[in-house]
Amino acid sequence: MGVLAAALLAVAGASPGVALAGPQPRGDERALAARDGTRLPPGWRLTDGGSAPRLEWRSGRPVPMGDARIEFRAGGRLLGVPRPAADGRTFRLPLGERGLTQLRGILPGSRPGGVEVWSGGRRLDAREAGEARKTPGAAPAIQPPAPLPANAVDPGKPGGYRTRTGEYALNSVRLPGFPEPVEMRAVVVAPVGASGTRPLALFLHGRHVTCYKGSGDVGSDWPCKAGTQPIPSHRGYLRDQQLLASQGYVTVSIAANGINGQDFAAEDGGAQARSSLVRLHLARWADWAGHPGTAPRAVREAPRADLSKVLLVGHSRGGEGVNRAVLDSMVPPPADQDGYHGPVRWTVRGTVLVGPTVFGHNPVPDVPSVTILPGCDADVSDLQGEVYVDGTRAVGTGTALHSAVYVIGANHNFFNSEWTPGQAAAPADDDFYDEPGHPDPVCGKRAATRLSADRQHRAGSTYIAAAARLFLAGDDRVRPLLDGSGKRAPSADPARVLSHAVGGRRAGGFLPDGGVSVTGGRLCAAVDPSPARGCLAADTKGASPHFAQWETGREAGRQAVALRWTRAGSPARVTPKKPVSLSGSTALALRVFVPPNTRGTRLDVTLTDTSGKKARLGRVSLDGLPGSERTASYWAREVRVPLTAAGRAGLKLGSVKSLELTSRSASGRAWLMDAWGWRAGTPAVRAAALPRVDVGRTTVAEGDSGTRTYRVPVRVTGRGGSGLVRVYVVDPVTGRTTDRLVTVRPGGHEAEVPVQVRGNTRYGTDVSHDVLVKAVRGAVVGSYRGGLTVRNDDPAPTMTLTPVAAKVTEGRPLKWRVTLSEPVDVDMDAWFGAAPATAAELSTKDVPASWLRDQSGEKPDPERPLSKVAGLWLWADIPAGRTSVDLTVPTVQDRVREPTESVRFRLLDPGTGEPRPGGLEAKGSVLDAP
Repeated sequence: MGVLAAALLAVAGASPGVALAGPQPRGDERALAARDGTRLPPGWRLTDGGSAPRLEWRSGRPVPMGDARIEFRAGGRLLGVPRPAADGRTFRLPLGERGLTQLRGILPGSRPGGVEVWSGGRRLDAREAGEARKTPGAAPAIQPPAPLPANAVDPGKPGGYRTRTGEYALNSVRLPGFPEPVEMRAVVVAPVGASGTRPLALFLHGRHVTCYKGSGDVGSDWPCKAGTQPIPSHRGYLRDQQLLASQGYVTVSIAANGINGQDFAAEDGGAQARSSLVRLHLARWADWAGHPGTAPRAVREAPRADLSKVLLVGHSRGGEGVNRAVLDSMVPPPADQDGYHGPVRWTVRGTVLVGPTVFGHNPVPDVPSVTILPGCDADVSDLQGEVYVDGTRAVGTGTALHSAVYVIGANHNFFNSEWTPGQAAAPADDDFYDEPGHPDPVCGKRAATRLSADRQHRAGSTYIAAAARLFLAGDDRVRPLLDGSGKRAPSADPARVLSHAVGGRRAGGFLPDGGVSVTGGRLCAAVDPSPARGCLAADTKGASPHFAQWETGREAGRQAVALRWTRAGSPARVTPKKPVSLSGSTALALRVFVPPNTRGTRLDVTLTDTSGKKARLGRVSLDGLPGSERTASYWAREVRVPLTAAGRAGLKLGSVKSLELTSRSASGRAWLMDAWGWRAGTPAVRAAALPRVDVGRTTVAEGDSGTRTYRVPVRVTGRGGSGLVRVYVVDPVTGRTTDRLVTVRPGGHEAEVPVQVRGNTRYGTDVSHDVLVKAVRGAVVGSYRGGLTVRNDDPAPTMTLTPVAAKVTEGRPLKWRVTLSEPVDVDMDAWFGAAPATAAELSTKDVPASWLRDQSGEKPDPERPLSKVAGLWLWADIPAGRTSVDLTVPTVQDRVREPTESVRFRLLDPGTGEPRPGGLEAKGSVLDAP
């Protein structure tokens, strides 16, 4: 007997006392009828999971294992992260009270905002639901923008060293929460003949299928099954490694299949496990630096690594993993979550994050980073990695440069040659696919803006090398490639690569997040379902990386300034709460985006100081990125105006009151992300001692009586003074979130969330009280998500079945009553399947055709016994607080003389769909009418 809460009753379209047909226990994909005749979208169904109902979605085609999470959403809110089945198509999510409550009001009307499947900001079930948008006619050709001026230094040129490649394999390791050991394998590429110690670059690949056999059989098992072998994803960056090694760096790329095959159950998507794996490898390199004779041959043959200069490069979930590794190297994580417990004998000078995930929205603020955003990414398609730039503003000291590099026409996979068709040992795919008959004008196979695999990989190698040269070698000459200065590296041609940045030598700052007033435009929320508050309209074709959604329906403290004008000369003024100092800056740098594919948006930029003195700095011109409805092309370009006019006007740069943008185009739209005082150069990075926040999860029993108060464990560690975080608390029933700003201090308990648990002796479901945390200022966040799970500790009631009308004349309904021994706090359900009767059996002609169709989807013809009807069930659902419900089989009166007919339904096991031995049976007989 399984448990289904009230939503299932509503979804099934029935009320107590009416026969109910449940979904087929195995394999049935038919939609369930709702009370008003609507249905769940194709591919969806509700099934019994034994102890909780499950929401299940099956795709019409395989869903490749990727880095973005598959998410079930309802009413715009996250229901949860489902678990994948082995078939690569089916995803199942156990539903608690929150999910069931949300479904109750959503499914019956089949209205917008209903149950949906999302991955990386892209809806996956739109095609099955008939909602995939089609662009009528042929899409206009979109051309790439003109190339930028060449930079003085090109980091994509090979260096003067020959390179040597080798591999090592160590004993596997066990990581918390992962039942199977994880491999310790790596490929090393190093310079030949390089003297002295050399900086180390470590690569971590992302989430991909783990095993393969032959040319078409892949899977996500771990360990790999007999007859299959691991996919060598860690060998996919050999060209990047060879370029760096030729320039004098030691490089190592590590394998993480053991995490990929097990991280589906990890609350953080495996970020902590990947951090542990990275630091376990770094610890070995530190050992080998001190004792070279103990190193594997591939390491002994390389120059000694300088562990004081480490660059971490992570692709996709590997990006989130190396970001966490940096944090864990600065402030240790909770010991029970970590797989590495040794000393930190390395210093990470910077990171490169390629098409990364950032589920926690928790970038490390005081270590430099370069985030590569692929314009045609169809895996992490919302380009959420932009958070590694935007999410660092005002959090740390601001001295670390955080750069975003937007590669027009690049997909997610081709940065790794082992994920690239024609180059990979295992089967591989282009993650961006064309809709049949509707090639994408930007990312389609033949689009002028789409990059080939080789061109894309070469561009990736070039910008990884630029980061190494800036962060490890300290060569400021490559900074203009990364910081929005508008230069290009010819080695990456013909790829069009754009950049913007925060941090470094930027000062002051007009930050919409920090509290500003706006006239002539509006302050908009990056994530808010309200059209009046949101930054982009719901029907916007395309998306913005700046507004990538988090796990909350709306999010406080993430804002931009939206501008819209219908005539030239329309001013918009942004006024911070406190005056801004631009002293020492030579230019004002603005990050602004305009709609994709637009040209020539012009804005005048003016500053006003606290004395009322005004200076027009100059005019900027903006073009939109190439974009389509399937791309995240609402991405900010960095534009700069010199501050020389402010000096001539006598404006006090140390006390700027407001920023004004005045339209010089006849009409248009623009969004201001921020504006900063800028000057050239890369400062020495100063890392502050920040408190670290980690949310834990604990499980308690509900108890039999009384009320107990528990606290969601929010641990604050680290060093330094206080910091500010935003704590989100998710209502366990409605799914709505409330938030509050909390000041945290190392060792403090200010962020802990109290939860009241009322004990009872009635059977119910487990209830999860979820808590999320995001850094706001002067703090860092490790484990961003946790909570308190209240376990039901009461036994299920017994169920009995008694006849109410088990012997009737035709035309009258058969009835049986299902009764519980006591009321419970959740709906209780049971399935009864039609079974052969001992005498003449009731047939499909003896029941109403409409009832037969609703119960099974079958027609009366050809006439056959009810036990021969596929998928005929009676579903008993007893609402919470009640103890009984009636099962009903209606019959029809005919004029055919026939003997007494019988019917039998047997209780089914929800796990197998087979009758339970010795289980309940509903038996009845129908007599001819007199």
